[in-house]
Amino acid sequence: MTLRARVALVGLVAGSLAVAGCTQVRGHQGYIADSFLMEAVQPGVDNRQSVEATLGRPTFSGQFDENTWYYVSRDTRQFGFSSPRPNNQLVMRVQFDEAGNVQTVDRTGLELVASISPEGDKTPTLGRERSFFEELFGNIGAVGAPGANGPSNDRTRP
Repeated sequence: MTLRARVALVGLVAGSLAVAGCTQVRGHQGYIADSFLMEAVQPGVDNRQSVEATLGRPTFSGQFDENTWYYVSRDTRQFGFSSPRPNNQLVMRVQFDEAGNVQTVDRTGLELVASISPEGDKTPTLGRERSFFEELFGNIGAVGAPGANGPSNDRTRP
């Protein structure tokens, strides 16, 4: 193989790797939503068994109330090595009454997605700012000092 062919081959491989890093990657998380089946669940008509037979097991149930089921579906996309971003989302909440009948059905989409962006490398806290040396030497003499509110060394007390 000649030098020119090697250079062309290396250039072709490097170019294809560069282009492959810019392709869009699509992903899906959660429930595979079928709009026809989701529209079939009606308040006052369905119960737990019929909802489970129609939609399957929920993605999760309410943390504090077992009478609420959630079906969550999310489509994401990402380019190269960036973080995935939601492209489409559907959250269906089914609430049951005490008898197990469907009381309400709510649907939401991307409008409730929150973008959380932590800033800096410190977590803001309430309290006072102490320097390195105050942290290091601040407790010298405080533990077991006379008049401190620590455990008593008096053996005469029960």
